Amino acid sequence: MTDLLDKAITAARNLPPEVQDAIARMVLSYAGEEQAVYRFTPEEEAEQDEADAAEARGDFATDEEVRAIWAKHGL
Repeated sequence: MTDLLDKAITAARNLPPEVQDAIARMVLSYAGEEQAVYRFTPEEEAEQDEADAAEARGDFATDEEVRAIWAKHGL
């Protein structure tokens, strides 16, 4: 291990766990071991499952519904 990498790891030990995990994902990515960038909460997983089920049913927003949402947000 180089001195610079050793210094970086020492510094990272004093950071909050979520920052340490972000650093670890970046290092693993550089080393060729891709890791998930984000992990869903149980609530987000449930929302994604419902979205996947709606997609499977072909349940999509109409063009009018999309335009209404855009207008609501000034787009």
